[in-house]
Amino acid sequence: MPFDPATLTYNDAGLIPAIAQDATTREVLMMAWMNADSIRQTLETGRVTYWSRSRQAFWIKGETSGHVQELVDFRFDCDSDCLLVLVNQTGPACHTGRQSCFYRAVRDGDIAELSEPI
Repeated sequence: MPFDPATLTYNDAGLIPAIAQDATTREVLMMAWMNADSIRQTLETGRVTYWSRSRQAFWIKGETSGHVQELVDFRFDCDSDCLLVLVNQTGPACHTGRQSCFYRAVRDGDIAELSEPI
């Protein structure tokens, strides 16, 4: 059965959350937003493309930083309202220079910065 991005469930802004995960290590790298067109572009090119809410434009991951995400697998959850993109990540995924955006945790009520991958 062919996949049609229109069959997914988007929020009122026409967006769906997308979790990026390293295809090899399974580390959760980041979360960003996609729309139907960025999904189509991702599937056509193999380069993960998000929708930037602040710029109101496509955001091809790594286009300016060189920290590209090559699509390995594209999945969606049972409710069709959240995406999981497994990627080969070049360089850090986070704009802070960290491998993952999920480097903070709550430990005993305090914020802790993690040095190891999750």
